[in-house]
Amino acid sequence: MIEKAAQRRESPARGRILATASALFYAEGLHTVGIDRIIAAAGVAKATFYHHFPAKDELVRAYLEEEFGRQRAAVAALRAAAPSPRETILRIFDFLGENGANPGFRGCPFTNAAAEYPDPAHPVRQAVTGYRHWVLRLFHDLLAESGHPAPEHDARILVMIRDGIVVGSDLDDPGALRPVIRDAVVRVLAGAPG
Repeated sequence: MIEKAAQRRESPARGRILATASALFYAEGLHTVGIDRIIAAAGVAKATFYHHFPAKDELVRAYLEEEFGRQRAAVAALRAAAPSPRETILRIFDFLGENGANPGFRGCPFTNAAAEYPDPAHPVRQAVTGYRHWVLRLFHDLLAESGHPAPEHDARILVMIRDGIVVGSDLDDPGALRPVIRDAVVRVLAGAPG
């Protein structure tokens, strides 16, 4: 039984559905994109779609889980390449600033999902909450590893800076934000009072 479920999760059709939905969800929004459009764009039968995703919210959650996996892998690569936890933090924020300048940037998929799913008890919103807890733990752990004097407090500041980047890059000139991002993060890392 477990083997059959694993095969279903890894099927090419499921992959096409998820890839198609991910692109459409990010570009246009979660509630805007309907199931029929995803089915047509992915080139699958309706029965195939519902075999893999019995409800749209399950597809949205899978989209967020896949994005979460991509981000964990990207952070792991940054950590492996950085000479120190402090440098890892700087590289994460440099990446956020660069990513925000990309022409197709539409904000953070998790922040966008939270705006469309305001109920904290909803499974999609719980996926967002899980991601945000991970981000906070990541910054806390990196600060603690670097010997920072207030890792719990300043990890929250870094999360707020991150939130400002993923919103501000979509609304403002991302090129003008990049030097401000570096300055803000350096001040937090130095333990400068805010």
